[in-house]
Amino acid sequence: MSSGGLGGLNKSPNGVVIGVVQLQLPTVKTKADLAAQTQKIVAMVGKARRNLPGMDLVVFPEYSLHGLSMDTNPEIMCALDGPEVGSFRAACEAHEIWGCFSIMEYNPAGNPYNTGLVIDAKGKIALYYRKLHPWIPVEPWEPGNVGVPVCVGPGGCKLALIICHDGMFPEMARECAYKGAEIMLRTAGYTAPIRDSWRFTNRSNSFQNLMVTANVCMCGSDGDFDSMGEGMIVNFDGCVIAHGLTGRADEIVTAEVRPDLVREARICWGVENNIYQLGHRGYVAVRGGAKDCPYTYMKDLVAGRYALPWEADVRHTDGTACGFDPPEREYVGEEAPPAMQK
Repeated sequence: MSSGGLGGLNKSPNGVVIGVVQLQLPTVKTKADLAAQTQKIVAMVGKARRNLPGMDLVVFPEYSLHGLSMDTNPEIMCALDGPEVGSFRAACEAHEIWGCFSIMEYNPAGNPYNTGLVIDAKGKIALYYRKLHPWIPVEPWEPGNVGVPVCVGPGGCKLALIICHDGMFPEMARECAYKGAEIMLRTAGYTAPIRDSWRFTNRSNSFQNLMVTANVCMCGSDGDFDSMGEGMIVNFDGCVIAHGLTGRADEIVTAEVRPDLVREARICWGVENNIYQLGHRGYVAVRGGAKDCPYTYMKDLVAGRYALPWEADVRHTDGTACGFDPPEREYVGEEAPPAMQK
């Protein structure tokens, strides 16, 4: 495990210092609870700045605002122009720091969206993402429909965000890298049974795409659930730079990462430059490599006929096992993200 510049204490000219917050898991049932938790997160933005003056980006986990109740009550859902997001924007501007935040976003056309935001150091929303792969059958959130955006982040790095279960699909990290991301954030609310899967997917997402990943879960107990923290910052070669192994709630796990070395590896590596070689198979034997798509599942997914050989035998195909009524609406396809606040 490398030091990451002693957690970012010795920041290099080309470095980006990231802090991932193992936030204490809250219980949020009312608007008053929501307001109180908003202020807790705002205070933690201030702690991040005081904790490490050179920190560029502070990352809060999925469910940091709403807790793990899966409550879809409209009274505690959020909007981009609502007071919660307004408070996060003001905190980033006041402390001159980038921040990544989680909200459950009101959706007038159906179930709420599980939404992630990256806000820059001037308080502007730089990235807006709706979770593509809710953790079904447990989660009731509407499947995301704004794709996987990439933004220019601190220090000019290319930054992407995925949420929790998204990271179990190798296609998600590949999409981030394919669109240019040098750093991928993965926020989560996972509990202890997922610990091993969390660790090896964070590492494989980095290595397979020559991409830094910064990953963090909620932490501690709300009396019903126990989230695991497990802040992990992983280098582009799959080596762990920093890891919150103590499981201490509200700890900020920090490291410096080097997007310039990501760019160098993507250009200069021969063996294991997998993100390039996927689309240039066998370039030693044939000029430029084979550029076809030999993968049946990709072709079928694009054609709308994705079906597993055991499709008819799959037992969980809606949320009834977790107490949700079978849905009657059809999915509405990809749309442009809402206009972001200036």
